[in-house]
Amino acid sequence: MSANEIWATYEKRLLRVSAYIYEHLEEDLDLDRLSDIACLSAHHWHRVYRAVHNETLAATVRRLRLHRAAGDLVRSNTSVRDIAARWGYPNLQSFTRTFAAAYGMPPARYRKEGPHRAFEPENGKESPHMYDITIRTMSEQTLLGIPHAGSYMGIGKAFEALYGALFSRNIFRPDMRMVGVFLDDPDLVPEEKLRSFACVTASGDVPAEPPLVRRTLAGGDYAVLRHKGPYADMGAAYRWLYATWLPASGRSIRDEVMFEAYLNNPREVPPNELLTEIFLPLQPVG
Repeated sequence: MSANEIWATYEKRLLRVSAYIYEHLEEDLDLDRLSDIACLSAHHWHRVYRAVHNETLAATVRRLRLHRAAGDLVRSNTSVRDIAARWGYPNLQSFTRTFAAAYGMPPARYRKEGPHRAFEPENGKESPHMYDITIRTMSEQTLLGIPHAGSYMGIGKAFEALYGALFSRNIFRPDMRMVGVFLDDPDLVPEEKLRSFACVTASGDVPAEPPLVRRTLAGGDYAVLRHKGPYADMGAAYRWLYATWLPASGRSIRDEVMFEAYLNNPREVPPNELLTEIFLPLQPVG
């Protein structure tokens, strides 16, 4: 069997395991079961997974569950105890301790005082806080990606598949930047019908064989909002961009897709240190 055939086999196994993790996050995920899905011994599979993703399977599961828990805290009134139980923590104390270590504050406080609260109106008055906005003119950009359908909070599944394909095919390059392309408004489109793409920047000579697809970001002017903090908090940034910045900017929206550029990696930095740039396409001036 050639090296390409061997890594093609690993890619399929990575996809199976990644899909299983995302579809069963609310269940008891036994690491030996994941090894069975990969059709490799636990000893070898964990080494292959870590070599590709630079993270252990256990760390991936813990990070994703906390990400989903943060989303529940931001967007629902479900009790902290019930959220803890939903995401695999049998007691509130262990959930609180683990969440605080990752997000910098206990979950109940995060719900009341987290970054997503910083830009909300107070006493009927608009928040005085502002995000950092710059106007950039960019050239057309080629992307390589994998489509995702469903909640935008779950696009990590497509990124897992994307990086698994890039590494297994030996086409990953250190200068590739992570980009998320989002086609629908989650306030207007049902969650199960939301469309997005997990992408990396890539020159046109990088092969795009299925499930990889090629996309193009249009050149032109963009308002770029820099967001620091958990992905679960970014809804507030989008609302501020549209409701506060855009009407006062004197600029008009261009009919192109919005996208996000991820400046660091959630596997390598804590949630509060994540840096994301949101690109809003603008009509040219004049």
